[in-house]
Amino acid sequence: MQLYNTLSAEERAQLIDEAGKQRLTLSFYAYANIEDPKKFRDDLFLAWNPLEVLGRIYVAHEGINAQLSVPADFFYAFKDTIEAYDFMKGIRLNVAVEHDDHSFLKLTVKVRHKIVADGLDDNTFDVTNKGIHLKAKEFNDLLEDPNTIVVDFRNHYESEIGHFKGAVTPDVDTFRESLPVIEEQLSQYKEEKNLLMYCTGGIRCEKASAFFRHKGFKNVYQLEGGIIEYTRQVKAEGLESKFIGKNFVFDHRLGERITDDIVSQCHQCGKPCDNHTNCANEGCHLLFIQCDECKNAMENCCSSECQEIIHMTLAEQVKLRRGVKNGNKIFKKGKSEALKFKNSGLLSDQPLAVAEKPKTIRQRIAVKKVLIGKGEHYYPKAQVGQFLLENDVLKVGDKIIISGPTTGEQKITVTEMMVNGTVSDTAAKGDKVTFNLPFRIRLSDKLFKIIN
Repeated sequence: MQLYNTLSAEERAQLIDEAGKQRLTLSFYAYANIEDPKKFRDDLFLAWNPLEVLGRIYVAHEGINAQLSVPADFFYAFKDTIEAYDFMKGIRLNVAVEHDDHSFLKLTVKVRHKIVADGLDDNTFDVTNKGIHLKAKEFNDLLEDPNTIVVDFRNHYESEIGHFKGAVTPDVDTFRESLPVIEEQLSQYKEEKNLLMYCTGGIRCEKASAFFRHKGFKNVYQLEGGIIEYTRQVKAEGLESKFIGKNFVFDHRLGERITDDIVSQCHQCGKPCDNHTNCANEGCHLLFIQCDECKNAMENCCSSECQEIIHMTLAEQVKLRRGVKNGNKIFKKGKSEALKFKNSGLLSDQPLAVAEKPKTIRQRIAVKKVLIGKGEHYYPKAQVGQFLLENDVLKVGDKIIISGPTTGEQKITVTEMMVNGTVSDTAAKGDKVTFNLPFRIRLSDKLFKIIN
């Protein structure tokens, strides 16, 4: 009985491309009393795996929090699996603004203490005494009230690329941190001001609104369904979007565009940009904003120090990381002295640029390719990559793609190569192939041949 993911991200991406099916990205949550989260978790995995559901799902005694993608063909079958539970009958599914077939590449269902890490003791206040839910038009109307304070309950790296106009955007790394910070900042407005709160999909506000009512705030309101549902209603009803920029999402996309406004900058050069990336140095993995020019020049790295490290051998990198604790010391979300144009906390509502029209999903995956091999070694001094050919034939003149979680997707044309140590124009299954590369490859990298 399979109860966990067995395929790598690259293998799953290849299967998705070969299937050619449109996938829907969506999220939902529900607070409920789940007596046996472990059994509930296993039942969900067994129901979803045959439907090719992929995503990141957390379950706990208090409920479920899910972000996932599902083939459009299986959407109603998937919906039946969740509505089999009474507490999820008629549940709102927040369908993504932008769909990407590769938003998730594996199915992970985890049992957690809480479905959102809020740091609160739920026994100390009434978690059901929540704020008043507002739909998009009601939210827009209340925003116009001068007696309203609108607060972003997301983290600094989320609000930097997009937020509601005039919102308080706390300079925090986690939801847990935001609660006491906002309480202190707004303590003098408990009686007379309207406290209007929002987050990505609504789940953080469910708990936050009850907490702030417990703390004495009289007029507490929350955006129903968060930014995702707000955007859907704005489009359906022809309303003005008071949210500007991108909505940060916790999947492979790292963001979906709400308006054409770019409100943030590349953290390295200052050019208007709202695309997040993770530093290619596995010992850093810093999340930061990086434009395409800096991405190419810095090889997906946040600093010259990290760029030097990725050109070391794998053994040298592992040795360098040995004994260094992970967590926020390494994986700090966008806080580094190397990032000269990082902005957080008090953010401007003025756009810096207008985004280009995005390509459709089919345009983005229009290149047909076949998996033919995997990375084996990289020789940094000679700048040579070695691959084991596991399928098909590779010839000089072929166009190839080298792809991996850190390498990204690099397209080149083979102009010359060594096959099993000898110069050759053709390589077959089982051969070891080497050729010059202007970038470092990793053992997780896959070699594809473009076939159209």
